[in-house]
Amino acid sequence: MDIQNILSHVDHTLLKVDATWDQIKTLCDEAMEFGCATVCIPPSFVKAAVDYTQGYLKICTVIGFPNGYNTLAAKLFETKDAVENGASEIDMVINNGLVKERKWKEIGEEISAVKAACLGRPLKVIIETCLLSDPEKIKLCQVVEKAGADFLKTSTGFSTGGATREDVALLREHLADHIKLKASGGIRTLEDAQAFLDLGADRLGASALVGEARKA
Repeated sequence: MDIQNILSHVDHTLLKVDATWDQIKTLCDEAMEFGCATVCIPPSFVKAAVDYTQGYLKICTVIGFPNGYNTLAAKLFETKDAVENGASEIDMVINNGLVKERKWKEIGEEISAVKAACLGRPLKVIIETCLLSDPEKIKLCQVVEKAGADFLKTSTGFSTGGATREDVALLREHLADHIKLKASGGIRTLEDAQAFLDLGADRLGASALVGEARKA
């Protein structure tokens, strides 16, 4: 197991509602020290984190988080604001109510509009697998690809479950090769992280892996 390789795939994450700037600074310091892919942080901290890291670290933030049922106009405003503040990557939660209503066209149009607002930055689409059936997950693989997103992401980590090995295997099987997969939620050990990478995840959303690497 190559710990440095694992960490290079990690979005080192802090999205708790009571997160402070001192905690975000520590997160950034850890991500730079351990060579993480990005930090994933609340939108309100993006500009300060961009200024603090001075180009040495990519800053990811979340849109429509964690419930996804914001209007498209609200998601577009959030995305444009994040981009203007210097965000490098965008993780956007879809409206899972629209999935249950099978409104695939509407979901795709929302993803495409947010992708356009990213102005070339990678867009990760969060589908909240714990709320969905396998046929819904498979259909969303097709919708995400057609809409032009860069990643499909399993979970917010704020619902009833996070990433599972079964879901990652299922999604990777049904995603086009050029669409990347982010496993997120509940990844707490380096062994689990390696397992998700072996199953085809390209990125890992986690808060505990840097601490685990420090102990290893």
